[in-house]
Amino acid sequence: MRLTAQQFTILAPCGMLGYGFPKDSFMRGMEHRPDAIVVDAGSTDAGPHKLGAGTAIVSRQACKKDLEIIIAEGVKANIPVIIGSAGGSGAKVHVEWTKAIVMEILQERGISGIKLAVIWADIPHAVVAAKLAEGRCEPLGVAVKPLTKERLEATTGIVAQMGHEPIMQALEAGADIIICGRAYDPSPFAAVAMHHGFDAALAYHLGKILECAALCADPGTTKDCMLGILKRESFVVKPLSEKRKCTAVSVAAHTFYEKDHPYLLHGPGTVLNLENCEFTELGDGSVEVRGSRIERTPVYKIKLEGAMKVAYRTFVVAGVRDPLLIERIEEVEALVKEQVHDYYSEIPQGEYSINFINYGLNGVLGELEPIRKPAHELGVVFEVVAATQELANAICSTVRSTFLHYGYEGRKSTAGNLAFPFAPSDVPFGAVYEFSVYHLMEVADGCEMFRCEYAEV
Repeated sequence: MRLTAQQFTILAPCGMLGYGFPKDSFMRGMEHRPDAIVVDAGSTDAGPHKLGAGTAIVSRQACKKDLEIIIAEGVKANIPVIIGSAGGSGAKVHVEWTKAIVMEILQERGISGIKLAVIWADIPHAVVAAKLAEGRCEPLGVAVKPLTKERLEATTGIVAQMGHEPIMQALEAGADIIICGRAYDPSPFAAVAMHHGFDAALAYHLGKILECAALCADPGTTKDCMLGILKRESFVVKPLSEKRKCTAVSVAAHTFYEKDHPYLLHGPGTVLNLENCEFTELGDGSVEVRGSRIERTPVYKIKLEGAMKVAYRTFVVAGVRDPLLIERIEEVEALVKEQVHDYYSEIPQGEYSINFINYGLNGVLGELEPIRKPAHELGVVFEVVAATQELANAICSTVRSTFLHYGYEGRKSTAGNLAFPFAPSDVPFGAVYEFSVYHLMEVADGCEMFRCEYAEV
């Protein structure tokens, strides 16, 4: 840790590496001479598929497009560039994917003399099994299924969310570019500020805001840049586009984002307390925040994430325009499902499931939908999830043909009940994953499970 100036400035290009950002906003941020460029690249918002399948959230082209300007300007300004949760899920395959893009950019631009750090977040299955046996690994929430030996073995890979400690170690080692495996979203932002001696509470709160970039602005977006200016007693968030401004309400509202408690935010080894925060508009579209507090937890725990393959999916998208069918859509769907079950009576129903989603009726909220008034047309998605892709394809084909020609009471036309926007109508989706590991695991400290490697470019 080193004490330097009275403020420390971080440029956050976008809320997700590969989402894109206006170059003029980024260059306006560089005019403020930031001390670091930090960008988050990960999320579990889309569920376990990316982790289980080993694929990235964004395309390689989009990721490289963002990194080209980030790396070029970061190297030119001689400031660290930190990427959190590389590739989306932060597992070995995602980190290597990101590292290859970074190395390609450095080679193409002839950039040398760079110290590259890679912090791995992969956790061996044996470690998790041992911690479970010791009673030092617990599910995060009641909805998590018991982590049996069989489910653990079926898990494709396990990652843990790192805190600030391993990132600070890489900074202490003089790393210019740091590629982090799975990281607690605010940690890369907090780490670089704490490395320079700034308050942990303010650093983490600023990181919580900057990891989504301009989402705290009005209008909010993850596809624009944001500047964070950390001071000794407060921090300032400043939009870098003339189209946006921050207000006390917009920044305070973002403080409630993605939390299970109004003002407590749990992280690796920490609890951030935002109960007494004050948000002050500075009159230039920026907001100053003060009053953040942080506490160390008595036991250091890291969040584990792991996914396993559980089934295969095939789905169909169709439209319904007949008011008679719309009026009794759920009844007809139940009858179609019953007919398909009868047709495949030799197949145990536990090997597949048939689901209908009716957009325009209750497609978003399902049974929680309070307004049960259907639109004049419905978008109907029906999916089949089965033990194999072949079985999912077969069942879905039968569901589609049964639904298409089902003779419901009052039907006036036999030409077909469904309109298909695509041909072929049936889409074999592939493997379906679920979180098999979504646990908190006790560790000795924040660096125990996170191995760092260095390379001189």
